Amino acid sequence: MSKSVVAIALLGLIVAGCANTAPRKVDTPADAAPAPAAPVDTGPVANDNLNAVAWTQTAIERDLIYRQAWRDAQDQLARARADRRWEALPEGTRKTAYKGRNTAVIVDVDETVLDNSPYQARLVKQGTSFDEFTWAEWCREERAAAIPGALEFARHADKLGVTVFYLSNRASDLREPTLANLRKLGFPVPSDKEVFLGLGSFVEGCEQDGSEKGCRRQLIARDHRVLMQVGDQLGDFVDIAANTPAGRQAAVAPYLDWIGTRWFVLPNPTYGSWEPALFNNSWSQPAEKRRQAKLDALRTE
Repeated sequence: MSKSVVAIALLGLIVAGCANTAPRKVDTPADAAPAPAAPVDTGPVANDNLNAVAWTQTAIERDLIYRQAWRDAQDQLARARADRRWEALPEGTRKTAYKGRNTAVIVDVDETVLDNSPYQARLVKQGTSFDEFTWAEWCREERAAAIPGALEFARHADKLGVTVFYLSNRASDLREPTLANLRKLGFPVPSDKEVFLGLGSFVEGCEQDGSEKGCRRQLIARDHRVLMQVGDQLGDFVDIAANTPAGRQAAVAPYLDWIGTRWFVLPNPTYGSWEPALFNNSWSQPAEKRRQAKLDALRTE
């Protein structure tokens, strides 16, 4: 037998052996559970604030909206000052008629005159959430920049003799670093008048719980005619009886004609009372439950 014939015979035996040892198909009962799929790594959970903070820090549209609002307020401030009937306080704030000549504007601090987006960016990058300790640390850094247009407005008001009151829900013990931050940027902060009214400020004859600003507005109204209010939250303008979507609409309904004349509202997609209004103001709920409540609030048509 030639070598070529032997080689061909051996090759046939090898192929036959492979065919005999190939795995056989095993019938699987119809009701058998399929093998679990291997877990897929989808990366970190999406942060609700990522887009909001990115927009705040990078979108030129954000700066233009701010400048537009502050410029409109500045353009009509002299007219408001000259009109003795002009008042920007919600109904019921002023307890007695004011016949003096002092005028004022009330501005919120955070995301209204001071930009705290670096703090929000830290939370996003670190995967953490707001807490009083890190917030106070940020405030004490005194590094917040001015919101576009805010400084020009405040200086214009000061030049007209209109006092700028900084009505903030920063804690009262953050008064000094807040005023220092404002002074560094050039905001008018007189030494002979208390213009910062933080959370916890005592107002004689007025009792109020929580972070509502009604009592502090009353205090300003005792000695000033308030020409304008500027803020990024509904509570910067009027107290909210029920912080629900319907309650918020009801609170602002009587003052819609004041928007853009006496009240100037600035955008803030990163935080605010609008968010807990969607989940019954209960921060104690699990994060996933709060997130689901926000998803449920979305309209698709």
